[in-house]
Amino acid sequence: MQNSLIAIVAGFLLAVSCATSASQTGTSEPSQPKLKLIPSVEGADLFRAHCAACHGADARGNGPAAAGLKTKPADLTMIAARNGGKFPDRRIAQVISGEGKIISHGSREMPIWGPVFHEIERDQDWGEVRLHNLVEYLKTLQRK
Repeated sequence: MQNSLIAIVAGFLLAVSCATSASQTGTSEPSQPKLKLIPSVEGADLFRAHCAACHGADARGNGPAAAGLKTKPADLTMIAARNGGKFPDRRIAQVISGEGKIISHGSREMPIWGPVFHEIERDQDWGEVRLHNLVEYLKTLQRK
């Protein structure tokens, strides 16, 4: 419980840092802060550590850092519903990793997690595992 709270607070501070950086520079693209990877590769853990601060613990776009952003974070529980009932795995993976532009945002306030998820580890690169597990976790959150 304490680790989850620490992860959410860290995510909140990261999001506030991103929003502050963007507003101070006057640009629509915030500078990418140094992001720290958590050791877990579990989708739920990754979500709590890296997404919940903005998207909320319930993934509905109401996280504690959401108020500091120019654009309200997406309700991640409605991804499939907004896509004709089908969850677009590859497109969501591209948005998370930074390969895909978030059209509805106009600019990218959301941190690019791909480089963080792909940090070289002692024995192998677990980036694709993290990305896959996070996308699979998001699938479990979908509402009708």
